Amino acid sequence: MTAANPSGSIVVLGAGFGALSTVRMLRKHGCNQPITVVAPRAELHYLPGIIWIPSGLRTRADLVVPLDRFFSRMGVHHVAASVTGLSDDGRVVDTTAGKVDNHALVIATGARFIRKLPGIENAIIPCEGIAAAEQIADRLRQMDGGTIAIGFGTNPSEPGAVRGGPMFEFLFGIDRQLRREGRRDRFRLAFFNGSNTPGARLGPRAVARILATMKRRGISTHLGHKPLRLEAGKVVTEGDEIPADLILFMPGLTGPAWLEQSSLPRSPGGLIAADAQCRVPGLERVWVVGDSGSFPGPDWMPKQAHMADLQAEAAARNLLAQVAGQSAEHGFKSELMCIIDGLDSGTLVYRNERRQLVLPPMRLMHWAKHRFERRYLALYR
Repeated sequence: MTAANPSGSIVVLGAGFGALSTVRMLRKHGCNQPITVVAPRAELHYLPGIIWIPSGLRTRADLVVPLDRFFSRMGVHHVAASVTGLSDDGRVVDTTAGKVDNHALVIATGARFIRKLPGIENAIIPCEGIAAAEQIADRLRQMDGGTIAIGFGTNPSEPGAVRGGPMFEFLFGIDRQLRREGRRDRFRLAFFNGSNTPGARLGPRAVARILATMKRRGISTHLGHKPLRLEAGKVVTEGDEIPADLILFMPGLTGPAWLEQSSLPRSPGGLIAADAQCRVPGLERVWVVGDSGSFPGPDWMPKQAHMADLQAEAAARNLLAQVAGQSAEHGFKSELMCIIDGLDSGTLVYRNERRQLVLPPMRLMHWAKHRFERRYLALYR
């Protein structure tokens, strides 16, 4: 079976930040070739906003953006399917709707969480999606008190394959929410991490500020001891046990499951190997952007939407240059930019290869994060 697809199409896999930015950048830089997007749904799920679901500042309807109008504006053909593999040196994408041929391919299907920690089924993994954040909201409403343990891990074979920032936001957001509700005195909040400097990619100043904020807010810390297992009712680490009525845990990242059905080169951590131009080495006209890929760069280079957007710009320009028979040497800058939100204030953290900037918590940054969300989603509404 072969899925319907325009002849000579550029195929983009995924409907997240990297994939959609690739589509925008292709059209921005003059691409007039057919573009096909392969994704299960014509929807963007804006996951940075899930930190506000437990407090009611956001709902599912706020964060799910139908992409039909965007695809129409961009002249995109959508194949509603999941990727199951890759063949013919990347020229054929195997999907649940059949085979999709391509003239050039951009992979942006995201990463998956490593679910190997024993007892991980006893935790909620917040960034698995909107449903996970809704589950957190439900549990908080049902709880009269108790201990909430929040932590994150990494990929032991690729320490950079981690997404820890949202866990700080859930931690500080839940703390503020419980204070607003007059219930904080009935709860104990505990943060656990295998490192003594959690969030080190943010820079030492940011880590110091985060830990100081935990201390000031009465959040206990359990650092430097690797989690061994998550039981119903407690977190067990190499150093201690943390009683827990609710566990939120973010595991490390690895490549999507469908990579097993492909010959794509992989990094030590199981992500798709890429060069500084987002090319997949050894394959003609195949690029990768976002969380799916492992890229050369500083060890603090983040797995975040902003980085995926920068990589999408490079991949789109290189794709068009190569198709036109030109040199394809556009790179991307390594840049970390985030606002660690605490429900009513935010801490701006910025880092590039020359400097680092950490601003103290400000209410202005909380509203800046709101404004950025509105402007970003307007691109796709």
